[in-house]
Amino acid sequence: MWDAIAEDAAAESPLWGSCLRPDAERQRVAVFSPLAPERHRLGLETIYEGYLAHYGRPRLFAPPDPDTALLLGDYLYAHGLVRIAETGDVSAVADLAELISLCAQRRAEGCDGDGAAWAATAARLGAGGLEAARDVLRLEGEGAPLERVARAAVGDGPVEAALAAHARLVE
Repeated sequence: MWDAIAEDAAAESPLWGSCLRPDAERQRVAVFSPLAPERHRLGLETIYEGYLAHYGRPRLFAPPDPDTALLLGDYLYAHGLVRIAETGDVSAVADLAELISLCAQRRAEGCDGDGAAWAATAARLGAGGLEAARDVLRLEGEGAPLERVARAAVGDGPVEAALAAHARLVE
């Protein structure tokens, strides 16, 4: 999975290739993909790497400046969505577009809670049932309903592991 993300980015643009960390410095840590269906894992981690380029510390890339980080993050979002679209799962694409939007809103407002949104989206990717819990986060700033959805779908242990890994990577 990690080589696919890195190699595809480098093949897409010399700029993305120049942003790659040396192989020994890459953190090959799956955060939310273990909660998702196998067919969506590569796309999900590609999108999450884009999120980290925007809001945290990417595992595979070290962009030299904020402008490059923003462009790289946008590329990874788009490429991850293409990967998900290739599975034919339109609902999963819609879930991830909603996730990207919700996270951008939370970050623009200087608020937390996006870890729960990532966990619930990964755990229920393409299956629905997230709308009410997303609305609570969006309107009231409360992520607990999304976290409960994730835990009900995949169990406490995997969600706790994902949220702990997420906390180490975001700013």
